[in-house]
Amino acid sequence: MPAGGIQPGEKAGGDKALDAAEPRPPLGVAFDGDLGVRPDAVLAVALLNGFAARGDARRISLSVSRPSLTAARLADVLAEFYPTLPLGAGYSTVGMPDGTPPGGDAPALARLLSAQGADGAPLYETRVSRLLDTADNATLIRNTLLAQHDGNAVVVLAGAATGLARLLALYGARAQIAAKVKLLVVAVGSYPAGKVDPAVTADVAAARRLLSEWPTPVVAVGSEVGEAVRYPAAKLEEGLAWSSTHPVLAACRALGARDVSTAALAAIYHAIQPDAGELGLSEAGTISVLDDGRTRFAVGAGGRHRYLVVDPARRGALLAAYTALVSAPPAPRPVKRGPPMANAEAAPGNAAAGARPGSPPAGASPAAAPPAVKP
Repeated sequence: MPAGGIQPGEKAGGDKALDAAEPRPPLGVAFDGDLGVRPDAVLAVALLNGFAARGDARRISLSVSRPSLTAARLADVLAEFYPTLPLGAGYSTVGMPDGTPPGGDAPALARLLSAQGADGAPLYETRVSRLLDTADNATLIRNTLLAQHDGNAVVVLAGAATGLARLLALYGARAQIAAKVKLLVVAVGSYPAGKVDPAVTADVAAARRLLSEWPTPVVAVGSEVGEAVRYPAAKLEEGLAWSSTHPVLAACRALGARDVSTAALAAIYHAIQPDAGELGLSEAGTISVLDDGRTRFAVGAGGRHRYLVVDPARRGALLAAYTALVSAPPAPRPVKRGPPMANAEAAPGNAAAGARPGSPPAGASPAAAPPAVKP
């Protein structure tokens, strides 16, 4: 896809043209997470759906933060269980960085995605079986951001910073990010100082580049926030019992989740409702990344970084909010507007928005049928 010119989903003339054509939509959220390892990242996708069901936000892209076809397959299942595109407008494409899979996915997750029902049909159908079935996550995020109104998008990371660091290196991306994105929230590290984080050690150089060069304010969600409010397994089982094949519940089981740390959920929650009150913010300062993968926060005037703090008196209210949002059924599909092909080419998250060279066009094969899993 060319770096310059009008991108898929972008309208000539900037936000004036967008505002004249249609009302400003809810906040757009681009989520990049380690779905093959972190159950809180899986729950964060469900939480984001809960906000979408209330009309508070939209998922504009979904990507996995490290090269893992297992994680990408799960993301594909989740993307269609919680659909964001109208019927007939193609299908959502999952982003994934190039590279050698580092390992670490739970074997039970691969078995889950291969499970069949009594009729021999897959319980969780996915279109992803090879690299070409995914989009490059940096390109996907860049192109979906281009389709947003200025200042009407946030980016949330719950995993290695590899893709977002590559996003910064794309031609013209920093100016585009500064225009379109109001906030980056990263569920990595520990603050103000703490233990080593595998999400940082996976790509220390990328974490440093992201934190030093990202052009908008950054809010970090440390592991201490996730530990302060854990999501009980019993509430997860109870809240998602309305579907016998719920992919979020099944994936959390496969990942061995019991009481789940909620760092990624806090990241989504703050990104969409920064003034909710259950989560507070530190003073402004700067986050640095040590060679061993630890993070350090230093207070300083003019710093663009802050980190979240849990109000102990509001832990119960925060867990109740998480539970209600995660348990929500899939948000209704958006209403299709305009010619079908125009929607298929321009819809955020669609294959055209960031597909790798050689990928089939959206809706071009029988594999584009909706997956087997049903609410």
